Amino acid sequence: MDLESFREYCLRKPEATEGTPFGPDVLVFKVGGKIFALASLDDVPARANLKCDPDLALELRDRYEQVTPGYHMNKKHWNTVEIESGIPDIELRKMIDHSYELVVNSLPKSKRVRNKGGSASPLRAVGSRELEAKTKLIKAAKPLKKYQRVAENGAGRSRAT
Repeated sequence: MDLESFREYCLRKPEATEGTPFGPDVLVFKVGGKIFALASLDDVPARANLKCDPDLALELRDRYEQVTPGYHMNKKHWNTVEIESGIPDIELRKMIDHSYELVVNSLPKSKRVRNKGGSASPLRAVGSRELEAKTKLIKAAKPLKKYQRVAENGAGRSRAT
């Protein structure tokens, strides 16, 4: 993946913006005002910093010599990735997706990416069906209101709808 392809992929993410707050040589990609990727325009080979779950960050560093602790970033949560040095494009896209999802998930509900239905579910916006299933289970497991419990115990009150 070259730098232009990296840039285009980052900008295809819902609500993603691009800027140069650290000077004209560093592209910064944000969602909801928070950074999910940075790319230096001067590095050869091209490099980018991507947010990463700490355990996955260590695994990626072991798997690819082109992945190192984040340069000028919290090394526990960020990786620097050489994007033009042999890591398959599909793996790079997964790393970008992961970084984006971590940032979206950390946003307050008012800033989360909105899906077509208007809800602020960040994972639905990036394609997770797992969250949807968990949400249904949580809603189903909510405790009954007091008068609902009384009705179930046969005290004569009707259930609320």
